[in-house]
Amino acid sequence: MHYSGDSDGVLPTYGTKRWIEGLKWDKIGNYTAWVTDKQVSGFYQKYQGLDFVTIKGVGHMAPQWARKPM
Repeated sequence: MHYSGDSDGVLPTYGTKRWIEGLKWDKIGNYTAWVTDKQVSGFYQKYQGLDFVTIKGVGHMAPQWARKPM
């Protein structure tokens, strides 16, 4: 899994997404929202060999942000 906070000015999600797409790995399914308590918490895309997950409202230090456990 590779994750990216969507409000990161240092490591922007768009750049990470383009880097992953440059690998040209097959996609499995569509870019899909994941939800916590009926609120969008981010998005994910599965690839052959990798899951890319975005996390809404955090930066590249996502593990240090206090979010509700899933």
